[in-house]
Amino acid sequence: MKAGTQQSILIKMKTDPAFVHVNLIAKDWKRLARFYIDVFGCEPVPPERSLSGKWLEDATGIKNAEIKGAHLKLPGFKDNSPTLEIFQYNSSPAGVSKAINDHGFGHIAFYVKDVKAAFKKLLQHGGGKLGEIVVKEIPDAGIVTFVYAKDPEGNVIELQNWEKHKT
Repeated sequence: MKAGTQQSILIKMKTDPAFVHVNLIAKDWKRLARFYIDVFGCEPVPPERSLSGKWLEDATGIKNAEIKGAHLKLPGFKDNSPTLEIFQYNSSPAGVSKAINDHGFGHIAFYVKDVKAAFKKLLQHGGGKLGEIVVKEIPDAGIVTFVYAKDPEGNVIELQNWEKHKT
């Protein structure tokens, strides 16, 4: 075994990565959390967070940083579910909304049984339309029905459903 390969194995054994959460910075964390609970069935994971202090300033590099928010258990998982961490800082820079093709994280996707019904529910709860519902056959994968939409703060969401090819 080469030294580099052995070192890679040792690093993997020491780090043993596992996906934990995605962080979403909100203007109004309570409103945004309620949206994800009502539309997708996410479940709050106590406790609500109220964070501040030198340790947070050191971690974020933001002077006088204060964070409030919560973790939401994502649907479709059993124990030890990854969470959607919705946080609100006491101050945030003003900026332009992200577009679907901007660099960085682009969207969060949810599998739904009925894309049209889920899209309607999303809109009824303050979400917004970004694109049209599309049905597309993907060779060797199946038929995907999906739509890109936005949550009440403009973050991009994909609603999708897959049907396997009939054999």
